[in-house]
Amino acid sequence: MTEKTLFQKIMDRELDGEILYEDDRCAVLRDINPQAPVHVLVVPRKPIPSLDDLTEQDEPLIGHLFTVARQAAANEGLTNGYRTVFNNGEDANQTVPHLHLHVLGGRRLGWPPG
Repeated sequence: MTEKTLFQKIMDRELDGEILYEDDRCAVLRDINPQAPVHVLVVPRKPIPSLDDLTEQDEPLIGHLFTVARQAAANEGLTNGYRTVFNNGEDANQTVPHLHLHVLGGRRLGWPPG
């Protein structure tokens, strides 16, 4: 059996973490190292290591993550815009090998981001 990821342990209540929302497909977690005043993560319950590991069967799940991200942004009061980001791989600074969608806002975000 593969070891659980950090996010799985938080969703399973084995580790502390602030869970803002959850359903049978995903959870919204507050980022422990926020890069903006609002920084939450939309994490699928299915442990997909990265974008490179997605399959066509995951398309409905990915759409659901964005729908949940929109609602999370609204719940956090992000009425003037926000950014959604998937980091993929080491060069993109993906630090947890479990796909997750960042939702950032609460201030003007610069461009380009890198």
